[in-house]
Amino acid sequence: MEKRALGRTGLEIAPLVFGGNVLGWTADEQTSFAVLDAFVDHGFNAIDTADVYSSWVPGNKGGESETIIGKWLKANPAKRDQVVLFTKVGSDMGVPGHKGLSQRWIAEAAEDSLKRLQTDHIDLYFSHWPDPDTPYEETLGAYQKLLQAGKIKAVGASNLDAGQLTAALKAAQTKNLPRYDVLQPEYNLYDRDKFDGPLRDLCMRQGLGVVTYFSLASGFLSGKYRSKDDLQKSKRGEGVGKYLDDRGLKILDALDQVSASQNANPAEVALAWIIARPGVTAPIASATSVDQVESFAKAASLKLSQDDIATLDKASI
Repeated sequence: MEKRALGRTGLEIAPLVFGGNVLGWTADEQTSFAVLDAFVDHGFNAIDTADVYSSWVPGNKGGESETIIGKWLKANPAKRDQVVLFTKVGSDMGVPGHKGLSQRWIAEAAEDSLKRLQTDHIDLYFSHWPDPDTPYEETLGAYQKLLQAGKIKAVGASNLDAGQLTAALKAAQTKNLPRYDVLQPEYNLYDRDKFDGPLRDLCMRQGLGVVTYFSLASGFLSGKYRSKDDLQKSKRGEGVGKYLDDRGLKILDALDQVSASQNANPAEVALAWIIARPGVTAPIASATSVDQVESFAKAASLKLSQDDIATLDKASI
């Protein structure tokens, strides 16, 4: 499968990243192993998770996704060299002091993630959210120590706007610290404003890799949610209601039109649109079945025409 350079990290990834937020939530351990196996067997190689996944599930405390990935890697040692592992730090873990981007917490959280993942290094370590209480110099200095120790290989940030990313890059340059080389923004056919424009231009100008989350708008762009009654179809349905407006339905109509011409389903078309976007390295997408992974493979190979892209762009403006 085609591999793309992930900014200036030296890492190369397939044009679609597995979203590990479902592991320990809507995918149990057995299902997770089957889906991860299928993902790698199809030629994909990047897996995204976070220390906080999936703390929102009753009875969970965070770390469940990383723990499942770690068990999968232990059961399949050869696959560690095949995959590029992303994880994140900074979200509230529900314990006092266990959040944010301070040097103290990053050092502790990285060790916790390494233990759960059962590996000696994290390929790409993300700041999950901005931390207004911690200077960029402190956060980047913490990452510098982890890089020097070989515990992480590259650094990224999620959920920064153009001003915050500019400030972080300036701090890295001024203080001779490692910079954020990858951005993880929310981005899909419906949610375009946060990335399109100044933030995308900055990433392209500075050579950052970009991996997008909520790439299918919490499943809305799969086309299975078309009315309020449809929201009961899955555990994720409650997060989809906001998309059921005139613009959202217009986007679904465009996806249906392109899907028919491409002999593909709406999710495959929506992912292919992101893969083709200037400045994007790869979308992140979650799967809870082997069939969905096979659909990812189709999305990664789908070549949309200029007319297809124009149809989708017009509907999503």
